[in-house]
Amino acid sequence: MKSEISTHEFAMRFTSTPRGARLARRLVSHRLDEWGHPYDGPVNEAVTLIAAELAANAVRHGHVPGRDFHLRLIESGRSLRLEVSDTRTERLPEVRVPGGESGRGLLLVEALADKWGVTPRLPGKSVWAEVHVSPATER
Repeated sequence: MKSEISTHEFAMRFTSTPRGARLARRLVSHRLDEWGHPYDGPVNEAVTLIAAELAANAVRHGHVPGRDFHLRLIESGRSLRLEVSDTRTERLPEVRVPGGESGRGLLLVEALADKWGVTPRLPGKSVWAEVHVSPATER
């Protein structure tokens, strides 16, 4: 029996506002549902939470006046990759223990993602997270 490897991609720019971050989160959840990961399934819930955190961080910490943030979601085989890019380079994300002013949301990303990181780009940076999907998960 041949295993079918699916490849999907969704990419969009959003305004660097709380409304843009909410829209990004909703569209990620919607795309995942269309791709076979139901709204109430563990993959959709995890990736949507990661999207919410990374989009909120792009708005809160990566905002440059007049510049949008960019979100890209890719499903390839058994992996989902979410990238959120902004144009601010001097503020790199860092995980902090609860009790501080910021960085706590990245603890959530670290817990939900199989791996995550930051990639420089011109201008700015991309924060990415990957979640592996087992063959029996959803669909």
